[in-house]
Amino acid sequence: MQCVKCHQTGVGGAPRIGDRDAWIPRLKRGLDALVRSAVHGHGPMPPRGGMNDLTESELRGAIVYMFNPV
Repeated sequence: MQCVKCHQTGVGGAPRIGDRDAWIPRLKRGLDALVRSAVHGHGPMPPRGGMNDLTESELRGAIVYMFNPV
């Protein structure tokens, strides 16, 4: 629910859910690097997407889903 707030529409430059062309450059450094970026925050995205109780595993799952929501 939290990720959708920005990633559904691309607010603030967030890569949209299912937009592989936007996600691929971010994933080139690896999924672990992208998870670390989400943990610490990136650009306008606050650490852990603004939900401090999200685990790294939950963030990883959200990223994988947003890349491939099928």
